[in-house]
Formats: sequence, C-alpha cells, structure tokens
Amino acid sequence: MFYTDGKLQYPVRVERPDPLFAKALQQAIGGVEGEIRVAMQYMFQAFGARGPAKYRDMLLNTATEELGHIEMLATAVALNLEKAPLSMQEDVSADAVGGAVLNGVDMRHILSTGLAALPSDANGVPFDASHVYASGNLAADMYANVAAESSGRVLATRLYNMTDDPGMKDMLSFLIARDTMHQQQWLAALDDMGGSETNLPIPNSFPQSKENQKFSYAYLGHMVDGSIPQGRWSEGRSIDGKGRFSAQRSEPMGGEPALAPARPDGGAQDAQASKSGIGGMLGAAEGAIERNL
Repeated sequence: MFYTDGKLQYPVRVERPDPLFAKALQQAIGGVEGEIRVAMQYMFQAFGARGPAKYRDMLLNTATEELGHIEMLATAVALNLEKAPLSMQEDVSADAVGGAVLNGVDMRHILSTGLAALPSDANGVPFDASHVYASGNLAADMYANVAAESSGRVLATRLYNMTDDPGMKDMLSFLIARDTMHQQQWLAALDDMGGSETNLPIPNSFPQSKENQKFSYAYLGHMVDGSIPQGRWSEGRSIDGKGRFSAQRSEPMGGEPALAPARPDGGAQDAQASKSGIGGMLGAAEGAIERNL
C-alpha cells in the first residue's frame, strides 16, 4: 500500500517560466533516462524480490522516492508553462515565452493537458516500459540500477546546464545529489551481497565448470588488421578474481551454416525446397540444352 501527504519531497519553484524548458524536462519524466523508468524498475524488482526482506524493502523505499521525483518534475513542467499562450491568436512577436511556444515546444502541453506534464519524453513519445529491467536476479538488477542512475544523472546535469532559472537549478541540484546516493546505494547492495568476487559471474548459482572456461576470461579482437585494444580487460587478474585476462585474435571455429531445404508447405519458392537450389536447376537446364543440340 502507498500513502501520500500531498507535499513535495523538495521545493519546486520557477522564477522565469520557460515552455521550451518544460519540454526538455519531459525527458526526465518519461524518457529512457527518466524517473518513470526507474520508479517502475525498482518497483517491479521489489515485487519479485526473493530472499532477505531488506532488499525488497530497500527497493520499495527507493521506488516510492522516485514517484516523488516524478511529482516534482511534473510540477516543474506545469510551472514553466504557466505563462504559455493558449491561443495562436495572441501577439507573441515580442513575447519570449510565447515565441518559445512557436519554436519547438510540445503543443500537447497546450492541446492535451492544459499546461501540464505528460507521461512522455522530450519528443512526445509515450513511456512504454521497454527499458524496465527486473530479472529476478538481485545482482543483475543492481548493476542495471547503477546504469540507470548513471544515465539519469548525466541527463540531470545537462538539464542543469540548460537553464539559468535559480529555482530549476536548485531542484535539479537536489535530483543530481539523489542520483549520486542511489548509484552508491546499489553498489553498496552488491557489496552487501558479497562484492564482485562473490557475485560475479552472474548468476553465481550456475557452476562455472559447466561453461567453456577456455573463453571465460579471453578478450577476443575482431579488427581486420588483427590489432587488440590493450587495457585492464586484456591482461592481469580478472575482476572476480577467478581467472586471468588474456587477449587473442578471433578466428572462426565453425563452418558455414547449412540449413535444410525449405518445406514444400512453408510458403517458399520451389527452388528453395530443392537441395540443389537455383544453381542446381540452372545446371539441369544447361544439361538439357546440350542434349538437344
């Protein structure tokens, strides 16, 4: 069950409304790096979490916080739209806010919501949950969460640098700080589960003896000239401490794929149902021509 007291987690104020910035803020709401994504990601990870209850509780708490961030950003969008003209008939020639509306603002902020936020990204694409990752493996999910918070923090810093409004900078500085904490939080959860040497490779419940260990820590180079980009990944102790990195040029170990002919009832061409294929048909035709000459 969820509760609300109707108050914002952190103050949201806009001193100079900017409808164009309202459109940019939509990315932080419904974009791939946005708050709807992480709220749903942490929520569904929690719903399916098995094992110690502390992990489920941590995920639920953070998911609930992210719902509060959606509320903050939606409020910021609405406040940035408050002086947007509601009619194309209005004189906007000398109005910077109105001019912004005519030069790239999402018209759905006027037409569909009456100057309010949308569950969509900055291009107006509705959120579709395609980047909500909840695998049921806590370690895999924690790494996905670090990536989500990292890209979210990148977005928040870009938005921070995009605006000169003191209120918006203050709100974004708070969100950036929370992204910092959440990155650390998920890494701390991984450490709580035993750290890299215990958690990796994921899932650690699958015996490594069953994988082809010749390739477990081999970096394969696919450059035409055979060059190998050298780095921490190409030599030395592996991150999980269970092997040592090596590097080698990738070579084909299998032959060319050979598929059976198409089934006669599969909707393919007649030539596809013959092992000899088109080449065989042409050869047969040439042989018939020669016999008739």
